[in-house]
Amino acid sequence: MHNKIKNSRILVTGGAGFIGSYVVEELLQYEPAKVIILDNLIRGSIDNMSSFIHNPVVEFVEEDVRDITILEKCVEGTDYVFHMAALRINACAANPREGFEVMLGATFNLAELCAKYKVKKVIYSSSASVYGLAQHFPTPETDNPYDNQTFYGGAKLWGEQLFRSFKFMYGLDYVALRYFNVYGARMDTDGKYTEVMIRWLDCIRENRAPLIYGDGSTTMDFVYVRDVAKANVAALLSGVTDEVFNVGNCKETSLKELLEILLKVNNSSLIPEHREENTVNPVSRRLADNSKIRDLLHFEPTISLEEGLAELSKWYFERKQETTFSI
Repeated sequence: MHNKIKNSRILVTGGAGFIGSYVVEELLQYEPAKVIILDNLIRGSIDNMSSFIHNPVVEFVEEDVRDITILEKCVEGTDYVFHMAALRINACAANPREGFEVMLGATFNLAELCAKYKVKKVIYSSSASVYGLAQHFPTPETDNPYDNQTFYGGAKLWGEQLFRSFKFMYGLDYVALRYFNVYGARMDTDGKYTEVMIRWLDCIRENRAPLIYGDGSTTMDFVYVRDVAKANVAALLSGVTDEVFNVGNCKETSLKELLEILLKVNNSSLIPEHREENTVNPVSRRLADNSKIRDLLHFEPTISLEEGLAELSKWYFERKQETTFSI
């Protein structure tokens, strides 16, 4: 496959974030001339960029994607754009107006600038949230999005349609990737929207019973972040345009099974405690059909859940240890 990344200029919005930082690491292996990272460090961090922040190829711009003047400076002269800047699903629900500004307003500005400056291709980070509770399992990209009930999912779907319309109106090439449940080292660990596996890792570290709300039968399709980064680069290198792809691991894992594997990789014999479900989860199952991305982009995930959880655990416990020593 032709290395179109070599000697090119690439913008990664949200490039200091969880997934974005891995995409930057993956891109650097292909010898770009410049990688511009636009991130306000609300979710991203300098730590996430530690492996490349001093690389002369990398330019870090600590600004907000909503600042159209800054955004235009970053887009001008760029060959390719990865649009990864976003709020979390719960943050969109807590503040829909901010969700609108980041997820819709800034995305529109970016699309308009990409068309203006004739960017060769945009890779847009979408989400399996667009499906809501899907009609089919495994879920193909052809499932309709009408059962989504979240602002976040609606905004991601609108972004897909925005780029599709810009392809039709202005010839702007793009690929949209619908991520399933992405996890791994550097994932968000603090604050209100902490992932359940991080809470469980805290329990393992502190030797206290991990909690499962409900019967633990809710399932997700966990895909490791390094696999997601490879899918992004595959989407750019491919000649494919005007398509949307699922990015999952094609394995359905219940919360109960997830905890069992997490305990196993950490040699823990803790017994979970079940508590009554305190919220209604409208999405009780997730399972990706990856056949389209396998056939058109030749991408397949390679990291098992056990391997990924071991890597996540190692990173998290080392991080906690460093934090403890620095206090």
